[in-house]
Order: sequence, then structure tokens, then C-alpha cells
Amino acid sequence: MPASHLTQQVRAAFPKGLPECLGIAVSGGGDSMALLHVLQGLCLDGSLHLQAVTVDHGLRPEAADEAAQVAKACGSLGIPHETLVWDGWDGSGNLQNAARKARFALIAAWAARQGIGTVALGHTADDQAETLLMRLAREAGVDGLSGIPKRTTRHGILWVRPLLHVRRAQLRAYLTAKAVTWSEDPSNEDTGFERIKARQALGALEGLGIDAAGLATVAEQMQQAKNALNWQTFLAAKDLARIEAGAVALCARKLKTLPDEIIRRLLVRAIQWINGAVYAPRRGAVANLIAAVKEDTGGTAEGVQLHCQGGRVWMFRELNAVAQTVSPLSEPWDGRWLVSHPRGAVDSGTTVRALGDAGLLHCPDWRETGLPRGAAMATPAVWRGESLLAAPVLKPQMGWQAKLKGGEDSFFAALLSH
Repeated sequence: MPASHLTQQVRAAFPKGLPECLGIAVSGGGDSMALLHVLQGLCLDGSLHLQAVTVDHGLRPEAADEAAQVAKACGSLGIPHETLVWDGWDGSGNLQNAARKARFALIAAWAARQGIGTVALGHTADDQAETLLMRLAREAGVDGLSGIPKRTTRHGILWVRPLLHVRRAQLRAYLTAKAVTWSEDPSNEDTGFERIKARQALGALEGLGIDAAGLATVAEQMQQAKNALNWQTFLAAKDLARIEAGAVALCARKLKTLPDEIIRRLLVRAIQWINGAVYAPRRGAVANLIAAVKEDTGGTAEGVQLHCQGGRVWMFRELNAVAQTVSPLSEPWDGRWLVSHPRGAVDSGTTVRALGDAGLLHCPDWRETGLPRGAAMATPAVWRGESLLAAPVLKPQMGWQAKLKGGEDSFFAALLSH
């Protein structure tokens, strides 16, 4: 692939133009090194300020040297670089998944410190194809088979992948032509990893005409289908959903007339909006909730309770999930509630925790809110020790206020942002 065409591919990933400040995650491998050099070429006119970051997961003895090589390469290009070290793995669970989550969190925190809102990643068409194969093995639905998104928001940062239509071999040819070296991760040959198995399987499938380019096209088509389903889910939510006291209240009659896939998406987004999870709940758990909707019963999933009452399907925080959550007034409670007093003068012994059964006893008129009992008990309350000072969601008093972080409209926005 000519360098000019590669540059064009990268520019196309930013339809509104390159941001003034852009971060790039560079591992030292061929994909990210190629992206680094293309973006560096776009910096020459001074309109783009590029900063690079490398995460050393501390899992291989070579990792520190590879990070140092990236730093040296960035220095020769005049690009500021920082290495972040992760030492948070306790040896349990899925290593690659834990490392991926940590990488996003570390880079997002770095970007925030640098005042960077957008970070470029070097995923390729080969990565897209391998991801599709792995998700096929997990019997994924439309969302899973839509693959790696070109653009996504996570931890408050926009992540952009400009190389999703470029093959890995094309990038290495580009680097070779420029006499640029890169590192090869030895784990790329370790068949103990699911991705490497998918990579080898992809090679075997090429004889059937199933190659990376074709699978990347399939992923893009599935992404279009996903977007269409999300749009229909958004329209349905605007018609039948209301936000009340941090809970999602859905018209049961209208909800039951929808296709199961739209019901599933509504429930999944409600769960994620309420519990703040990045990943969707397990499909089996959601299937149980769909059955509960049709049978007018209830259930729980990922710390969120579903309850049918008064012609509505209520979804709200499960009390058990927040019973031990205590926050100072300076921090969001449960990651979503901002509790404040307009005068601001509150002693240090004042905290925010769930209203609970004990607090509800001090709110004899709570039924007038129309909330289910469980939803009322899971709202934030202001306490000094065991003394209830205020229940600002159920009974605004003495100037106390409780507002949802991002506001009620953030629920509807979330329906289109996944």
C-alpha cells in the first residue's frame, strides 16, 4: 500500500478533521509503529500535536526494553512519550482481558492528565477478522459480530482506530520501505491464547475464500445492522420509557408489543445505565428478565432489579448492590448520584449511603412518589452516623439536592452510544 494511500486512510478516520491534540497508544509492534509514523507525517505542518504512550504490563522481561525502544523512536520523531506500568494482575482470571481493561484505564487517565480527548489505536483488518472468529465461537449476536468499532467512547475518551481496513502485512511493508524496525511479541506464536488460535484458523480458511478483508466487510455490515437496531431501540425508549428517581420506568403494555431483540436492548442499556458497567450482562440473565416482563414478575441482573407494578416495568438499583456503599459529599455516590447542599457547609461526619429500610421509616409519605419500595430504598440519603439528615430524592428538604450525573437524558443518549 503506497504511503499516500495509508495517509488517506488515517485522515478518513477523522471526518471532521484531526483534533488539535491527539494521543496514540504505541506498543512497539508493527501496527502501532506504522500508525505512529503516518501520524507523525501529519504533524509536520504544526496543526496536530501528537503525544504517544506505551503500557508496560510487566508480564514479559522484554517489555521494559520494548517500551524504551518506543520512547527512543518517539524522541527521534520529536513526539513526547510516556511509559505507564501496570502491576495490578493478581494471577487470577483471564490475563488478556484483565490486561486490556487495565490498558484502557491507564491510557485514559494519562490522556486526561495531558488534556487529550482522543486516542488513536493501531488495530487492523486482521485484528477485526480474528475478533469476528472468536466471537463466532462464542455464538455472539449482532453486536458481537459487529466487531471492533472504528470509534468508541470509554472512560470519557474517544478511541479511534484508523487502520481497520488495512492489512497487517501492508503496514509491515510500509515500515520496511521506510527502514523502520518494530518489535514482535513472542506471545503472537503462543497457541494458548484464543486470538492466536483464531489467527491460525484464519489462515486455514483462506482456501475457502474467507479472508481478513472479507470478514472485516462482514463486521462493517453487522455494525450497520447494530446501528439500525440501536436507533429503533432509541425510538421505542422515547415512546415508552421515563426516568423517575434514577429508575427506568417502562410502559409494560407497549414494551410487550416490541420484538424480543428491541426488548433485550432496552433492558441491557437500562442495566448498564443504572450500574455503570462497560460490558453488557450475560445473555442468559437478560433472557430471564425478558421472560419476567412477559409474565409480569421480576428478577435481578448485575445489581439491577426488575419489578412489574402498576402497568410499568421498573428497573432500578438493587439495594443489596449498594447497601455497603458510603461516599463523602464530595464524590458521586454509586458512581451516578451527586448529592449536595447549596450552602456547602457540612461537617466531615456527614456521608451519603442508601436510604434503606431504616431510612424509609422516616419517610412515611414515600408511596406518594409512585416508586416501588425497592427503588425507594436504593436512592441516596444523607446520614450523620445512624441519624438520617435528608432523603433528597424522595423528600427534598432543607436545601438538600440529589442529581443524576449526566442528567436523565444520559439514559437516552446511551442507547445510541454503544
